[in-house]
Amino acid sequence: MGVPTHPTPNGFQVVDLTVNIPSSVRYSLSSVPLENGKQPAPSRWGTLEFKVYYLVFLVVVPIMAWIPVSLSSPSNPNFILYRNRLEEGWIPGRLVDNSDAQYRIFRNNVPVLSVAILFHLLVKYVVSSIPSNSTPASNTSRTRKRFTVPSSLTFNFVFSLITVTVLHGINAVKILLILFINYLLAKKLKGSRSGVVMNWVFNGAILFGNEVFEGWRFGQWFEGLAWLDAHAGLYHRWYISFNITMLRLISFTMDYYWACNKKGKDLENLEGIKDLTEKQRQAISHPDSAYSFSNFVAYALYPPLYLAGPIITFNDFMWQHRYPNMQPPMSTPIKGYIIRFLFSFLTMECILHFMYVVAIKDRKAWRGFSPAQISMVGFWNLIIVWLKLLIPWRFFRLWALLDGVDPPENMVRCMANNYSTMGFWRSWHRSYNLWIIRYIYVPLGGAKSFIINTILVFSFVALWHDLTFRLLAWGWLVSLFIMPELFARWLVPSSKYGHKSWYRHFAALGAVGNVLMMMGANLVGFVVGTEGLQFFVGELFGTARGLRFLAGAAACLFVGVQIMFEYREEERRRGIYRRC
Repeated sequence: MGVPTHPTPNGFQVVDLTVNIPSSVRYSLSSVPLENGKQPAPSRWGTLEFKVYYLVFLVVVPIMAWIPVSLSSPSNPNFILYRNRLEEGWIPGRLVDNSDAQYRIFRNNVPVLSVAILFHLLVKYVVSSIPSNSTPASNTSRTRKRFTVPSSLTFNFVFSLITVTVLHGINAVKILLILFINYLLAKKLKGSRSGVVMNWVFNGAILFGNEVFEGWRFGQWFEGLAWLDAHAGLYHRWYISFNITMLRLISFTMDYYWACNKKGKDLENLEGIKDLTEKQRQAISHPDSAYSFSNFVAYALYPPLYLAGPIITFNDFMWQHRYPNMQPPMSTPIKGYIIRFLFSFLTMECILHFMYVVAIKDRKAWRGFSPAQISMVGFWNLIIVWLKLLIPWRFFRLWALLDGVDPPENMVRCMANNYSTMGFWRSWHRSYNLWIIRYIYVPLGGAKSFIINTILVFSFVALWHDLTFRLLAWGWLVSLFIMPELFARWLVPSSKYGHKSWYRHFAALGAVGNVLMMMGANLVGFVVGTEGLQFFVGELFGTARGLRFLAGAAACLFVGVQIMFEYREEERRRGIYRRC
């Protein structure tokens, strides 16, 4: 879970609000890594400059919350346009905006999923209590090269088959058939690039076919088998969640390819094999026998991470089963993670009960809104997009942690605590970003062909999410918006000018542009699409009051970016270094 190796001095600090990850290394305060050849700057929190910033925060942030609340009042003229999209809420006197289909599925099924967690952990505890003749893995050179199937893997294999059958009914046969073909391609063409290419083509074809044929219903192909489509389990749309499963299929194929070609690190030179870091668990291959079909199924269909992730590589998954974390299920770090999840969930509930911005966006009920009101509809929709992804990912990661598996944390920072386009994508859907880097970006040459690879990567990301022009436009916009930051870093590098008094303010101005571009790209991709963005841009740039508001908003963003800068400096003062 990225537990700190050095406790934060003087108890709780503001930087503890950000979740810890393995790469956020904590150093002793006397050995904080240098940046641009200098130690972190002295704290600015108590300076006159930042006292002015605090005053701006005290005024602006409540207004940002009040605007969408006022727009959600029944007295608002546009309320009638979206009233039918609201439901009775559990907060007295409030309706709830439960109109986002993606989050509604999760929210409505939290009680069932909670029971599933308890059932899974209880059954595993009972099974693990049964005496076994197997001996625990030792840390010798001989046992490292020999693979013995842990009892937890056998349990996960069986439980995965049961879970996928309950969820998808007869469609589980289709999923297992896809897994079997993927496994055959990887095994029969092991160690060959053609095998890797064929696996990529196969999985791409499956994704395309799932989109076109909507799950390959039996009745589409054989009329006599149409009756089978009525036995589709609790969740018949198996092909929606298969996008996540596809990433695991590629991970198995690529990790096995590298294992066959000895691309992994040499176990002979490793000590402390039980204490491998996250990066080492990904990079170090296993014996050939570990890449079996049962282990592949246990990994690809692992219940806690099956529906939504986070994504863990095959190598990492196997290492955590070979040498499991002996941390008690209710240890202090996990208790802290439960508190984080509950706080995030209740925050989302408050937003949905008091800000009906999703319904306003869906019904385009923004006619007559001022530029400030329009911008807050967009901003809070982005906050909801962030939370609706954060909450399920933390829920399922918590399930995995309770089961003894530590997948990557997906959301490192709050959506509103980002000023760098590159840093944003490192912290947003982090496990997917790590997957992209390991299996696409680095194999394509990495930074050697940065621009081309960036366009290819974000095109893949867009099409993987959905085969629509809106997402493809989002991918291209993101690729385009990365370029100004790279150019600015090249033109005015921090290594040369970082010590100048003006540099922090110059960087903050550039960061304001970054924030506006990132908000625009994500509004296109996940909120209003290109048509809605055209309306937003027209209101902001095409009117005098829109331009006045934009100038004021840019000034407020400048203040926010300065706080973000100082927050990261404070992390470095506390021995924490993140690349986002």
